[in-house]
Amino acid sequence: MPLRASRVRAHTPYDRGVSELIVAVVSALVGAVLAAAIVYMALRRRAEATPESPGHPAEDVRLLMDVLRPGAILVGPHDEILLANGASETMGMVRRTRVAIPALLELIRESRQDGELSSVNLDLKRGRGKPTLQLAARVQPLSDGRVFVVADDRAQLLRAQESSRDFMTNATHELKTPVGAIALLAEATEGAADDPEAVTRFAGKIRAETQRLTDLVSQIIMLSRLQGESPLASAQRIEVAEFVSLALDRCRQLAESRKVSLTQSLRDGLYVLGDRDQLSTAVANLIMNAISYSDERARVVVSSRTVVEDEQRFVDVAVSDNGIGIAAEDQQRIFERFFRADHARSRETGGTGLGLSIVSEIAEGHDGSIHLWSKLGSGSTFTLRLPAAEPPDDDLEGE
Repeated sequence: MPLRASRVRAHTPYDRGVSELIVAVVSALVGAVLAAAIVYMALRRRAEATPESPGHPAEDVRLLMDVLRPGAILVGPHDEILLANGASETMGMVRRTRVAIPALLELIRESRQDGELSSVNLDLKRGRGKPTLQLAARVQPLSDGRVFVVADDRAQLLRAQESSRDFMTNATHELKTPVGAIALLAEATEGAADDPEAVTRFAGKIRAETQRLTDLVSQIIMLSRLQGESPLASAQRIEVAEFVSLALDRCRQLAESRKVSLTQSLRDGLYVLGDRDQLSTAVANLIMNAISYSDERARVVVSSRTVVEDEQRFVDVAVSDNGIGIAAEDQQRIFERFFRADHARSRETGGTGLGLSIVSEIAEGHDGSIHLWSKLGSGSTFTLRLPAAEPPDDDLEGE
C-alpha cells in the first residue's frame, strides 16, 4: 500500500486558527487522546495487579477499546494483534492478525525497543477514486512487549484548517475593498476642497462605504459567534409569527426604498425551540436577500406551515420572491461564505456575501435546515425548516 509518513514525537501542537470550527475539531481530537490514556492506565493497573498472559487481555480493556471512536489496537510482543476495535478495521490499520500499515508497524517496533511514547502522521493512498486516508497515530509501549496504538482521522482537522485559511483570505480581501475605497474617496475629497458639490458627493460615498465596512465586520463577528454558541442549550419556546414579524419590521425600510411589497401568510399557534434573536436574524437575512435580488414593483411573500417528515413534525418558514432567480450551477454554492451569484447587484445593494451563510449556521444550530428552489427569471424560494415545539399549556386549553 503506497503511503507517505512523517514522524513526530509525542505532544505535537495543533495549529490554533481563529475559526471556532477548528477549536471544536481540536477539542474532539484531544478527547480521543484522553480516551486513549484511560485505556492505557487500565492496561497498566491490570498488569500491576494481576499479571496476565499476553495472549488474553482483560475483558474490561476490551470493552474500553470498543467504545473508543478512534481506531485502537493492542499489539503483542511478536507483532500479533491481540485486540482491535471496529474503527481500526475501517481505517485499514489491521489485516487479520497483523498490522497492515508498514510505517505504523515500524513505529510500534521502535517504541517497544526504546520504551517511549511516539506519534506518526500517515497519508495512505487507498486506490483509484478513493480519498487519501490521513491518520494521526500515537503508540504507547506497555509491559511484556505489548504496545497500545490509537489513531484518529486527521482529514476533518485538515479540512477545518483549510476552511479557516480560506475564510481569513476571503475576509481580508473583502475588508480591503471598502477600506481602499474610503482611502481613495478621502483623497478625492481633499483634492476637491474648493468644490462644495464634489465634497458633498464624495462624503456621501464615504458614508456608504463606511456602512458597508461596518456591516461586513458585524457579520464576520456574528458568524464567528454562531460557531461557538449552542442556541438549544438555553432555548425558549417561541411563536413563529413573533420572530417572523420582528424580521419583517427590520426589512420594511429596505423594501420601501426598492419599491418591493412585503406580504405575509403566517399560521397562528406554531412554535419552535430556540433563540428569538437568531431566528429573527435568519428570516430577516432571507427577506433582505429576496428584496435585493428583485426588481422594483416585485413582491416578497413570507409564509409558514407545518410538515411531517419521518414521523417528526417541523415548521417551515418560506421566503418567496418573483425576482431574477439563481442559476442551477450557483445553487450548490449559494450558502458558501462570500459567494455572490451576481457581483454587480451585490455591490449595488451593499451585500456582504455572508447573509445566507449566517442563515445556514443558525438553521444548523437549531437542528434545522435550509432549502432552496429557484429558476432563472421565475424567482426563488428559501425554506427554513425547524423542529416544531408543543404550544404552551394555555394555548392547548383554548383549543
